[in-house]
Amino acid sequence: MSTVLTQPFFQHALLAGTFIALACGLVGYFLVLRAQLFTGDALGHVAFTGAMAALAGGYDLRLGLFAATIGVGLLIGGLGRRGRADDVVIGSVFAWLLGLGAFFLTLYTTSRSGARGGAGTSVLFGSIFGLHGDQTAVAVAIGTAICLLVLLIGRPLLFATLDESVAAARGVPVRLLGYGFLALAGATAGEATQAVGSLLLLGLLAAPAGAAIRLTDRPLPALALSAGLAVGELWGGLLLSAAAPQLPPSFAIMATATAVYAATFAIRRPRPPVEC
Repeated sequence: MSTVLTQPFFQHALLAGTFIALACGLVGYFLVLRAQLFTGDALGHVAFTGAMAALAGGYDLRLGLFAATIGVGLLIGGLGRRGRADDVVIGSVFAWLLGLGAFFLTLYTTSRSGARGGAGTSVLFGSIFGLHGDQTAVAVAIGTAICLLVLLIGRPLLFATLDESVAAARGVPVRLLGYGFLALAGATAGEATQAVGSLLLLGLLAAPAGAAIRLTDRPLPALALSAGLAVGELWGGLLLSAAAPQLPPSFAIMATATAVYAATFAIRRPRPPVEC
């Protein structure tokens, strides 16, 4: 265990994973609050399609990841109401995107199979222990940018989320905020794919935020708690995977996040007093 903790691959995973988890915790809180978790699920599949399209075309995998997730996030926001993606819009393109991803995967494996045969598996299930120094630096930079942007728009976004009509009447650019948030959600989905894979990234977006909302009703403490839980769960998953190498890191991270969320059901918050 001590030997693993000093290895560069584990240190890269811990550093990159910390900033990925921070971004997921902050963005995931607003996804839960705005009832847009289905958007996060859809963006996970979009990430797979975009990555396979980039590889099939001979481009860097990350280019396809971020172009697809951010682009589709803005698209489904534009088709929704006031920059909010709705379930009908997402459901209409969901199956088509999955089929397109399968097409690009087939194209890649038949035409470029000698280059990176396991790339499809890495995108689906994550490859956080495979990050190199430059990839770690990019992950830290993007994660930091996402966190700063979420904090920058957090107050008006919270206002627009809790009372959209009043926020619009008060001059808050509700539609523009909706677009901006979906772009950030897309970038976060592309970033988190490196850690837990496109199939499991919804868990890293949903579980910490869901646990935080169950523990407190106050928005700012819940936002901070969501980010803190996401980081702690990612650290716990990485340590668990290091202690038991037969456990894939993505599974260990999701198992930790699920266990923390399940534990919140055992905590009973005091009920507010009933006024007569």
